[in-house]
Amino acid sequence: MRDAFSRLAPFIQEYIYHHNWTELRPAQLAACQVIFDTDTHLLVAAATAAGKTEAAFLPVITQLYEKPASTIGVLYIGPIKALINDQFERLNGLLKSADIPVWHWHGDVAQSRKSKLLKNPQGILQITPESLESLLINKHSELIRLFGDLRFVIIDEIHAFMGSERGCQIICQLQRLAKVTSTQPRRIGLSATLGDYAMAEAWLRSGTENPVTTPTIAAGKRQIKLAVEHFYLTNEVDDSETTAYEQYVFNLSKHRKCLIFANNRTQTESIIASLRQTATKQALPDIYHVHHGSISASLRQAAENAMREPNHPAVTAATLTLELGIDIGHLERVIQLESPLSVASFLQRLGRSGRRGESADMRFVCAESQPLSEAPFPEQIPWQLLQCIAIIQLYLEERWIEPINPIKYPFSLLYHQTMSILAATGKLSPAVLAKQVLNLPPFAAISSEDFKLLLRYLIDIDHLQKTEQGKLMIGLTGEKVVGKFQFYAVFPDSQEYVVKQATTAIGSIAMPPPVGNQFALAGRTWEVLEVDFRKKVVSVKQVEGKSTIYWRGGSGTIHTKVLQKMRQILLENVEYSYLQDNAQQRLQIARQLAKSAELYKKNIMQLEKGKCCIFPWMGTVAYRTLERLLNSFCRESLEINSIGGTNPYYLIVKLSKDKFPYFQQEIVSLCEQRIAPEDLVSSSEAPEIQKYDQFIPHPLLRKAFARDYLDLVEVKQQVALW
Repeated sequence: MRDAFSRLAPFIQEYIYHHNWTELRPAQLAACQVIFDTDTHLLVAAATAAGKTEAAFLPVITQLYEKPASTIGVLYIGPIKALINDQFERLNGLLKSADIPVWHWHGDVAQSRKSKLLKNPQGILQITPESLESLLINKHSELIRLFGDLRFVIIDEIHAFMGSERGCQIICQLQRLAKVTSTQPRRIGLSATLGDYAMAEAWLRSGTENPVTTPTIAAGKRQIKLAVEHFYLTNEVDDSETTAYEQYVFNLSKHRKCLIFANNRTQTESIIASLRQTATKQALPDIYHVHHGSISASLRQAAENAMREPNHPAVTAATLTLELGIDIGHLERVIQLESPLSVASFLQRLGRSGRRGESADMRFVCAESQPLSEAPFPEQIPWQLLQCIAIIQLYLEERWIEPINPIKYPFSLLYHQTMSILAATGKLSPAVLAKQVLNLPPFAAISSEDFKLLLRYLIDIDHLQKTEQGKLMIGLTGEKVVGKFQFYAVFPDSQEYVVKQATTAIGSIAMPPPVGNQFALAGRTWEVLEVDFRKKVVSVKQVEGKSTIYWRGGSGTIHTKVLQKMRQILLENVEYSYLQDNAQQRLQIARQLAKSAELYKKNIMQLEKGKCCIFPWMGTVAYRTLERLLNSFCRESLEINSIGGTNPYYLIVKLSKDKFPYFQQEIVSLCEQRIAPEDLVSSSEAPEIQKYDQFIPHPLLRKAFARDYLDLVEVKQQVALW
């Protein structure tokens, strides 16, 4: 400790003394050793609240202080604006007495601030991938002046980027920057939720010669308080009545600093509206906020400020937007509505609390409609409750976290980077363009033939044009895509309507209700006064009462191991100490049902009216593959009329009655045949999943879907166990 501390810049030592730190944490000691004594990249994989941000910045800033860079010296890439804002405040405090400026750059930052940086590029730049893309295109001729002496790239929450097109975009950006500036800065990745360090290391060093050092960091003992409760939702029409479920959440969060996580925006709005209504009835102060992507920047900032305010209760319901890294300080409790999608998400959310030496406190609340006694068997199983328990147990028993698989064929990103490079450079010959694009690490599996096919197609649809000299440039139709600011993002942009109360922006919604109708946003109820369809603005006034608005979304990928754990929980008799009374009773009922249905010895059961149910106990991707396998190869032989169900929990298949005895054997023998993933994608379809898939030739889309969105190997392995 003494050695690492003494090597830090004097103003950092002062900062540490002033803030009464008694010691550097293990992650900080380990990072100092790697940064000071080696020239490798660094992966800091440590628990939430282990001081990872300081682990990266303390030694990096020291090096920048001792040998100032002549341009921007450190590039910090964060996944969301809230995290960048949070880190900006923390770094500003640390660097007050040093001559090292910190800049943050994203859509909510004033142009005047950005202009100051462009005039005198120094210090640390904190940025989103989208804003970095904008710089690569619009400031292409100034990149050497801005980044010519770049020393470090810090990528925060790398698990949020890996295995996504956005993560591939970052690797492309870093390689393009390195090519222009002829510098290859050291990379530092930070994460609290990595299941496979080797995968993370491979991603972090992509395109560089340097190895990655991942120091072993001793995890401190953390006390965890967990509770899981279950409620049946009533179908009562009276919105003014508080349900037992809502009252329970209200009691959990009352007079506390509390974060409520939901899996979609609709749930966040609904629960905050309920809590606010209950508080009003009891004449308690309004301490309620909503934080998600459709809330205006000022209201999101107000929620963040309220959560940071010490000794003041505040309750915010959020989606992913507050899951990542932001330090809320003395957060007393995290409430999770339904189950998170993954162990990684559970850990991120759990880690929001217990940051100052207190116990981490997380309460799960599962709610479902009361299943009718005559409901089909699969609808009587509490899937969300089982998933909660499975995710908790996988972590408690095995410390297991989902591995993140790389994308093999990111064709949407291939289009994006091709257009971005041409937008930045103007005109390039097809050979030079191919070399620049295909040399980017995320496109390693893409052949020059595939790229030629894409270029020809883009010329056909006027996204590219060929000049008389045989060079390629952006065509008129392509300019309409590239010319919009939304182009910088590789995730789909929703063209939503801005909701305004007088001149104050509240947030945005996908489709405006008719004038006079009411809807919920930011946890409040609004009445539509006027809709300007041309400007996409909805004028509203605030009214009393509860209302709803529905956002699509909330889906995601659940791993096979989670489903297998759910099966184990359903079929065994183990008790879990964190289950509350209702949850315990609900699990017992489900176990009795499973036992009487003899689910322990079969994966397929017959239902009424010629229907049968498959319990695959496979993850989202394998379930999708099995569904296609049945559709492609069994429809005729088994006389299947329809295939439905709920991914990934169960499949409902309607088939000819006399075919049921052969159903399982048919699936097993099918999985023993030599079938390729491409056989499951018909020649008439071209699944458009990513943002720019609409501009990709159909054969390439089919190839990408077969290889990146299906998993025949997993299906065959699981079916062999039936």
